[in-house]
Parts: sequence; structure tokens; C-alpha cells
Amino acid sequence: MSIPDTYLTFWTQGFDFKGLTKRIDYWVIVLINVLLGLVLGRLPEELFAIYVLFAVASIIPGIAMLVRRIRDTGRGWQWIFIVLIPFIGALWMLWIVLSPSAENSQ
Repeated sequence: MSIPDTYLTFWTQGFDFKGLTKRIDYWVIVLINVLLGLVLGRLPEELFAIYVLFAVASIIPGIAMLVRRIRDTGRGWQWIFIVLIPFIGALWMLWIVLSPSAENSQ
């Protein structure tokens, strides 16, 4: 799948919490969103609303993609709550999203 197709999938599956997201697709989308956030964050103050709109619009699709990525590693969606543990939770979640896809999830 091409990069534009992968990013389009991010937006079209914004409310799909049941599918799977492969590791490469997850990181391509994260990279694109970070780059877009950096570019939009440097817009003049008059256009700051565009940055805010992008950031708010990305929340639910981002959570859905994270849930799909967790499911792709063979874990239950409930693992998303691990991030609520200060510091350790973020590191644990990073380890989860860096994990390869589970054999039974393909």
C-alpha cells in the first residue's frame, strides 16, 4: 500500500476499533501526523485554528489506530489503559506498538 493510501485509510477508518493496523502503517501515519503538526504549528497566529482543527480531528482516529495496533500484536484493546500509569505506561505502550504482529492476527 502506498503512503497516500495508508494515510487515507487512517482517516476513512477513523472509527474502526475492530480491525488491525500493521506496524509499518502505524509508524508511517505517526510520522506524517508529526510532520503535519510541525508544519501547521508554524502557521501565523491568524491561521492557528487550522492547527487546532487538525489536532482535534486526529484524536479519535488516532485512538482507533492505536487500538487496532494493540490488537495486531495479539493483545486485547484494554491494554490502551496502560498509558495511565505515569512514565512506565508510556514506555510500555511504546514497547507494545514496536512489537511485531502476532501470528494469529494475520
